[in-house]
Amino acid sequence: MLHVAVLDPLPLFREGAATVLSRAGHRVEAPEDVLAWAASRRLVVVLLTLLDEPNWELLVRLRDEPAAAVVAVLQDLHPAAVRAVHLGARSVLARASGPASLCRTVEATADGQAVLPADVLAALTSGPQGQPGMLSEVQLSWLRRLAAGSTVAELADAAGYSERAMFRILKQLYRDMDVSNRMEAVLRAQELGWLPSSIRGS
Repeated sequence: MLHVAVLDPLPLFREGAATVLSRAGHRVEAPEDVLAWAASRRLVVVLLTLLDEPNWELLVRLRDEPAAAVVAVLQDLHPAAVRAVHLGARSVLARASGPASLCRTVEATADGQAVLPADVLAALTSGPQGQPGMLSEVQLSWLRRLAAGSTVAELADAAGYSERAMFRILKQLYRDMDVSNRMEAVLRAQELGWLPSSIRGS
């Protein structure tokens, strides 16, 4: 029997996951303080839905808890899955996955295996240029400035590029993030917790 914590903001998802895992013979809880809960047990699996910055911060904190194996649950696997693995998730699961996939992922994760979609594994093993979830500090700073309202011309001036060159660079950045334009890039960055709270809240 495994001890599994299900952390998701939607009661329907929590109850559904709890029902599936309980029927498979596992003990499922939704602890208020998952760090203390994990520390009091020998081995646990934490099913953690990553929707906003506090969830990502909790993932990093759970990385330091030796008893906890985290399954990152994601609404959209790209590019968040790569980032989740880099920050400590052992396995990755799409939030829309079915009951059989949920059970297999939780049980394999408890056995010390990593469960990742093939394209996520390819992104992790293809080197820095093939990792859409891992942007450079410079690229992150551009996204933050765009989110704060900077124009492409202002960004180009600050970076020392022509406006035309900056447009080309940003177009490639959007492709790397698997988005089409500035608005989608900013929304994706917000979703992944890459923007400071002051920007995200405005």
